[in-house]
Amino acid sequence: MEENSTFKTVITSDHKLLDLHLRETFQYRDLIFLFVKRDFTASYKQTILGPAWAIIQPLLTTVVFTIIFGNLARLTTADVDGDFVLPGFLFYMTGNICWAYFSGTLGATSNTFIANRGTMGKVYYPRLVSPISTALSRLVSFGIQFTMLLCFWLFYVIRGGTSIHITPMLLMIPLCVLQMMILSTGCGIIISSVTTKYRDLAMLVGFGLQLWHYGTPIAYGLQLIPEKWMGLYMLNPVTPIITTFRFGMFGFGYFDLTYYLISWAVSIAVFFIGLILFSRIERTFMDTI
Repeated sequence: MEENSTFKTVITSDHKLLDLHLRETFQYRDLIFLFVKRDFTASYKQTILGPAWAIIQPLLTTVVFTIIFGNLARLTTADVDGDFVLPGFLFYMTGNICWAYFSGTLGATSNTFIANRGTMGKVYYPRLVSPISTALSRLVSFGIQFTMLLCFWLFYVIRGGTSIHITPMLLMIPLCVLQMMILSTGCGIIISSVTTKYRDLAMLVGFGLQLWHYGTPIAYGLQLIPEKWMGLYMLNPVTPIITTFRFGMFGFGYFDLTYYLISWAVSIAVFFIGLILFSRIERTFMDTI
């Protein structure tokens, strides 16, 4: 080999702490989109209804929530005081599709190393490609579900009799979706990094998500929370996302800029901590997984 030969890619275990390979990951964007297509296709492969399940699942969940929490338990769907008229069905659907994306992305990315160890052990590519493609493939399903939500939203608006109206808060919805992606991916890659050595944590992911679901205003409005616990309750980073998303959809609700900014700070911090842990673990994970 000639002395002046240059290499496009150099694979080494000598990485700096903040060497996250973000530029290299961007260069593999074509692979990311291939993985997105693969993951989305695999989710509905050998199913009769195919992508229609992306609509059926949240629709059935919303029906169950409406019957159990709305009609039987009669839990409040109000986030703020006022004589607002909001269909419970629309309230539950909004929370369910948001939580489905967040929990689905977190659960899938938390299994990154274990699920992809066969490919990662044979072919080199930036390992961050896998969790990013997972988050984006889940975003496709979220887009389908959000379109369904818009259809029901338009139905209630056209029918009338509700307090739903359009406000500038509608522009906050894309930010909420972006934040859900950042927070869920960050949590997921932290868990995936730790579970390469401690598999017990993987067993707790489903249980932890279930508890997190109860601690997030999906099945009830904020008015159910006692005032003395509101400050602590709002420190859940998902809570401001859900309430802000609902405010954007309905034109009324709860929005506190301080708690929302705290939620963003937590999301970004979790994401970068996850990137650092992921970068350190990816060098040696094949020795321990």
